[in-house]
Amino acid sequence: MNRQKLILAILVVLLILSLVYSFWRMPRQQAADTKKGAPSVAPAQRRPIKPAAGAQSAAAAPQKRDDRKLHLDLLDSAPPAFAGFRRNIFQPIFREEAKVAPSPPPAPPVRRLPVPPPPPISPPPPAPPAAAEPTPVQREMARFTFLGFLKKDNRKTIFLSSNNEIFLVKKGDKIAGKYEVSNITDEALSISILPDGGEIVIPLVENKPLSAPRK
Repeated sequence: MNRQKLILAILVVLLILSLVYSFWRMPRQQAADTKKGAPSVAPAQRRPIKPAAGAQSAAAAPQKRDDRKLHLDLLDSAPPAFAGFRRNIFQPIFREEAKVAPSPPPAPPVRRLPVPPPPPISPPPPAPPAAAEPTPVQREMARFTFLGFLKKDNRKTIFLSSNNEIFLVKKGDKIAGKYEVSNITDEALSISILPDGGEIVIPLVENKPLSAPRK
C-alpha cells in the first residue's frame, strides 16, 4: 500500500512540474515603455466600424477558448478514441474502366442431315428341307458295314459285318435274304431286288455302312 502511495505522489509531483514548465514557456504580452523625451503621439481617433454580415454571425457563435490560460479541466476528460484511417494502399489511384468484351456472334444454325431410311430387312433364309424318310432298302443296307474284299481266281468276295457278325458275300449270294448280289467291283456293289428285278449300285467305302441310293 505504501508503494502505491509513493508512486502516486511521484506522478503528482511530475504533473505539477510539467504544468509549471508549460506556464513558464508560454509567451507573455509586454507593454512597450515610452521613452523619455519622445514626442507624444496622440492616439488616433477611432471610427465606428459597422460589423459585416459574417462578423455578426461570428459574434453569435460561442467565444473561442483562450489558449494562453492553463485549463486543468482538460486533464479529467478522456481522450477521444482513434477511429482509424481507412484506405486501401494497394488500390490504384486511377481505375481503368473494365472493357466489356463484345458478345460472340451467334452460332450458325445446325443443319440436320436427313435420316437415311432403314435398310430393308432381308427375308429369313429358307428352312433346310426335312430329311426324307429312308426307304426300306436304305434301312436294311445301312445295317451292314463294309470291311474289305478278297480277290481269288478273278472272283471277289466282300466282308460285311452286322451285329458283331461277319458275312462273306460273293456274286450270286443274297443279302438279308431278298437282295441278290449281281456284280462286285473294287468300288461298288450291285444288288437286284427280287420282286421287281430292279438293280441298285451301292458304293463301297471301307469301315463305312452301306449307303444305298434312293430308288
